[in-house]
Amino acid sequence: MSSMPYLPPPDAGLDILYQDESLLVLNKPAGLLSVPGRGEDKADCLASRVQAQFPDALIVHRLDMSTSGIMVMARGLPAQRALSKAFELRSTRKCYLAVVDGELKGEGTVNFPLITDWPNRPRQMVDHELGKSALTHWLALEYAEMQDATRVELTPVTGRSHQLRVHMLALGHPILGDDLYASPQALTKSERLLLHACFLSLPHPVTQQQLTFTCAAPF
Repeated sequence: MSSMPYLPPPDAGLDILYQDESLLVLNKPAGLLSVPGRGEDKADCLASRVQAQFPDALIVHRLDMSTSGIMVMARGLPAQRALSKAFELRSTRKCYLAVVDGELKGEGTVNFPLITDWPNRPRQMVDHELGKSALTHWLALEYAEMQDATRVELTPVTGRSHQLRVHMLALGHPILGDDLYASPQALTKSERLLLHACFLSLPHPVTQQQLTFTCAAPF
């Protein structure tokens, strides 16, 4: 997986959903790293593109390279500390839209602890003995018979690496286009990972007023 060349999407300008003196809320395109990776070839990322325009912008959380959608950046250290604390204390609420393989009905919760699959990193895996707790609520929205795929709303309570991708795999319904976890069949059903951060609610780092942002999925 790691030997694949990094081909970020062309820089078409920032898609800013909200900005003020303390924070920026952006729509990250799929295929773009949140922060620089190892090596000069992985320097292009959302953080560097934002910092070129807003030098005081600092990272608070990340989205996987393949995931699109809402990402917040702090402006200055005090705002970064306040926002990081909000994520740590789970004063934030995040919601994602995904398309998964097969037919999924109803709603439910996945409570499977996760750990890094070291020989195969960056893959993660379920480990009931050593894994860190990971909790995801899911709601099936719509089944597409022609594609044999289900549109799903995913609400992570915890924020483990690859949590939504591994939890959907554990249910037997990998996310379409997932180059790390999908079956060959589910991988060929989409050219990109069909996972999008569509909703974020969090307290403003200065006023503590609860802010809510939405961003429609491009799929």
